[in-house]
Amino acid sequence: MANTEKEKFAPISLGQRLDGLNQLSRIRAIYWGDDEKELNRFLADMRDKKDCHYEENQRALSAIFYLANIPRSRHDSEISHFSPVEKQSLIKAMNHIKVVVSQFPKHLALSN
Repeated sequence: MANTEKEKFAPISLGQRLDGLNQLSRIRAIYWGDDEKELNRFLADMRDKKDCHYEENQRALSAIFYLANIPRSRHDSEISHFSPVEKQSLIKAMNHIKVVVSQFPKHLALSN
């Protein structure tokens, strides 16, 4: 039997997804405040020198800071030392990466 139901979800563009995530981030800030715990945890995890992928994590973190237009001299700063504009830029950059990653091909293969 063929599926005759209308689509339940309309496809949206990457830009629309990004706008939606940024709007959700604004709503979270309004209703739950600017809790930096998750950002602090993320930065600590990415900067963990004991992690076997420390070098790759540093490059990925640098890419996020670059996307957020945060100068290289500030990449080692703690989140509490970032200005409100820098924090917003960082969150927007992370949301952008979330949207892009959600569209990655599902079955990637590393060949030798």
